[in-house]
Amino acid sequence: MRLIVDTASRSLKVTDGDKDSSLDLYGKEAFELISDLWMKLSWQQKYSYTFTWFGRPIIQHPEDMVRMQEVIHQLKPDVIVETGVAHGGSLIFNASLLQNIGKGRVVGVDIEIRPHNRAAIEAHPLAPMITLIEGDSVAPDIVGRVRALIKPGDTVLVILDSDHSRRHVRAELEAYHPLVSVGSYIVATDGIMREVYDTPRGKPDWLTDNPATAAREFLAEHPDFELSVPKWMFNESDLDKVITGHPDAWLKRVR
Repeated sequence: MRLIVDTASRSLKVTDGDKDSSLDLYGKEAFELISDLWMKLSWQQKYSYTFTWFGRPIIQHPEDMVRMQEVIHQLKPDVIVETGVAHGGSLIFNASLLQNIGKGRVVGVDIEIRPHNRAAIEAHPLAPMITLIEGDSVAPDIVGRVRALIKPGDTVLVILDSDHSRRHVRAELEAYHPLVSVGSYIVATDGIMREVYDTPRGKPDWLTDNPATAAREFLAEHPDFELSVPKWMFNESDLDKVITGHPDAWLKRVR
């Protein structure tokens, strides 16, 4: 696809294969196309690596953080399980939201929690709300340790943000989906890999080897889940498409 922005004529000229079109530069369709391109560029430039939350680096796109906040506010989970710890920013983010809701706890799982990150997380004021588990997220004993932290009747939200290969995400979906309560989600993050496979930082095999592919495969075998992007809580615009690093991520348990 070729895009030409013409600010003088207020148009976006689009060439897609053998089809040419001209869009209102300030219209919805142009906004969506430019937003998709911007997401690719922001990924290439590591824009999401420029934020912290309550003092800890959080490698997330701001819009995805706000949308996650909306879900947590509505769902009010008792337990948020997140695979992938990194610097701990997402754990702190989730814990801060639960603290304001007045309930809940966070479980973070990672195959390796680096000592300086563990020390920073454990020294954080929100540390009492966080349990760290080190080990392979799909190992039966690790999954069992997570399960032991969940009480009967708990509302559970699961976020997968560790190894983003199709194989590993598929294994995590199988391992953790039984923990998800009806009406809640298991979120397979970073499906943007399929969109950035052709960027300088990308890899060609990401076109199919990505979390979104794993999510689609999972859905085909699990009718108790459906792809369900959470509805916006507030919208005074004509927009209806999310700007996200997590396409095809939100798998909702419906039965």
